[in-house]
Amino acid sequence: MTDWLDEIHWNEDGLLPAIAQDHKTGRILMMAWMNREALALTASEQRAIYWSRSRGKLWRKGEESGHVQKLHELRLDCDADVIVLQVEQIGGIACHTGRESCFYRVYENGAWKTVDAVLKDPDAIYHAGHSHE
Repeated sequence: MTDWLDEIHWNEDGLLPAIAQDHKTGRILMMAWMNREALALTASEQRAIYWSRSRGKLWRKGEESGHVQKLHELRLDCDADVIVLQVEQIGGIACHTGRESCFYRVYENGAWKTVDAVLKDPDAIYHAGHSHE
């Protein structure tokens, strides 16, 4: 039997784009990257674990903020090169800016307009000296 992780078409850096979607509303919350270990741990721990390219290490979503993403379902696309995580977003905030979603700007008349309010001040979410997870 083939390992399910072997069926994925990892990019040249060994990474896979991972889209987190609210399992109830369908809203896209964020996009991040996973390596093989992150995806395997996500499946086994039933919570979103990503690969932080900037820090070069695993990033357990919510490890600093408490805004854990509980996994409900994993879906792989037809080309086996993008994954969607159906999650329950604890605290209702996925973005390090304190918003529900990282996709809070809308293109309008040649400019990006912010349309979603900050639900919680990022300074109240993260310890001093940390810009985001």
